[in-house]
Amino acid sequence: MTKRMILLFLLLITTCLSAQDYWLQKDTVNGPPKADATAFVMGNRAYVVAGTDEFSYKRKMYSYRADQDDWDDELSLGGEGGSGLDRVGAVSFSLEIDGQKKGYVCMGQTQTIGFINDLWEYDRTTESWTQKANFAGVPRREAVSFVIENTAYVGTGNSIEGLKNDFYAYDPQSNSWSQISDFPGTPRQAAVAFSMDAYGFVGTGDDGTLRNDFWMYNAQTDQWIQKANFPGAARSGACGWAAFPVCYLGTGEDANHNFHKDIWEYNYYLNNWTQRANLPGPGRKNAIAFYLDGWGHIGTGYNNGTFLDDLWAYSGTTGLENSKPNKFDIWPNPSTDFIELPSNLVSPKVEVYSAQGQKMNISLNMRGSRWQLDVRDLPQGRYFLNVNDQGSLYSTTFVKC
Repeated sequence: MTKRMILLFLLLITTCLSAQDYWLQKDTVNGPPKADATAFVMGNRAYVVAGTDEFSYKRKMYSYRADQDDWDDELSLGGEGGSGLDRVGAVSFSLEIDGQKKGYVCMGQTQTIGFINDLWEYDRTTESWTQKANFAGVPRREAVSFVIENTAYVGTGNSIEGLKNDFYAYDPQSNSWSQISDFPGTPRQAAVAFSMDAYGFVGTGDDGTLRNDFWMYNAQTDQWIQKANFPGAARSGACGWAAFPVCYLGTGEDANHNFHKDIWEYNYYLNNWTQRANLPGPGRKNAIAFYLDGWGHIGTGYNNGTFLDDLWAYSGTTGLENSKPNKFDIWPNPSTDFIELPSNLVSPKVEVYSAQGQKMNISLNMRGSRWQLDVRDLPQGRYFLNVNDQGSLYSTTFVKC
């Protein structure tokens, strides 16, 4: 290789490593091509469990290390005595007990039972599975789950009673379930869920009609807040992951049986969506998705008669301009009447949200050389302030006292 070629090669590598919003193909998932598996992350590994190929349901588990770009075989769901636990449409998550992460797989459909409610815990230290307290709602498949502060939240799905919108919280310390507020969207199956900051998010899915609504759950107040609708085609069987302050949702099947490969980014601060680089592989539904070592991953799935085993890693967009708001100072904070914004702002547009996610009506006026928020009519409490000044984004919080 000539010096010129070496220099060009190094420049290409540097450009790729410094860029954002791109995909890299990774090692194919072990086992046969599959769809409708479930995935969770513990430490430096992602675990993929169950699913189906063109012949049968599975209970096999595999783990993936991003730093090695390699898959390993792991103990199948239920261990040596787990015959009959093969399944599709399960949910999974990871929680901490006494300082140690444990993985969980819950519910789904087996080859012989249409709706199940069992919960299994995986201990990677002892490489063993233990059955835990059954899910408290009616047995179901194609539900969703997310985790907030070491509590798992599981809900929606399809049951013998039909589609559901109830939700339950699982405490790993007490090994118990408790019901929370129902999901306020329509009862549905095959939606997408993930957690970001201290909130859970649920969107899209199938209630008999494909949906594109998007909701946020506040565990402290046990309230659901509707957010900006997903702007892509309404769909089911999509997947997604979160990397604060953004999350990603994409793939899935629409009402015309198109299998999508589009990826959309939701901004937590701005409550808006931006389309990002398409998944380079085939469009698909019922894929797995996880966030590991700073990269989002999508793999496996189903496309028009074909089961897939590919895996793709996405770089994210945290380095892109305007992706993440800057922090800035306001004064006084707390305040009873007016709050001054920084003097360098030219033509700011502001949005104020309560701690429960409600957008507040508020006036912004120029007083002398400073912009001032009039907070006199706001109830006492903590608020989020987002500012867009000629394309530059800022975010902070304030207290009305």
